Amino acid sequence: MAKDIFYTIYQVADLLGMHHKTIRNFIAEGKLGATKVGKQWRISDSDLSAFMEKDNKKSEGKIEGETSLEFMTNTMSTDITKRKITVSSVIDINDISKSEYMRLSNTLIASMNSRDTKFQDSTLHVKYYESERQLKILLWGPVKFIESMMELVTMLLESD
Repeated sequence: MAKDIFYTIYQVADLLGMHHKTIRNFIAEGKLGATKVGKQWRISDSDLSAFMEKDNKKSEGKIEGETSLEFMTNTMSTDITKRKITVSSVIDINDISKSEYMRLSNTLIASMNSRDTKFQDSTLHVKYYESERQLKILLWGPVKFIESMMELVTMLLESD
């Protein structure tokens, strides 16, 4: 049996680039599944994946020097009898300049635009923290999509 990973509200807020109060509101509104452990909320990896799939509202209060891009494909599947396996992944890249971030994110979005329909319901969320020179790439979709996007990120970073 696979063990689920649990996050605090603050970890999810940081991961998604949102304020912790926004995450609490999503929980209160039923948009984000969470479990109460003592006096604190915990969000499972599967609940976070389901939340990312729904393409909920972006954070209302952006921090200065923070850039965020999101792209999602939504193609209907014609073969509903096939088992659907989805994966979520976060790629953290440290010490990356804004120009490198722009090149990487533009290439990833262009790649998403040219993807085959087999990558239906795939999500790409790119978050750049300029003051920390840190980039987070959140991916959600079929295993092959995650694999191809990780290969593309690796190839682009190794070419520097």
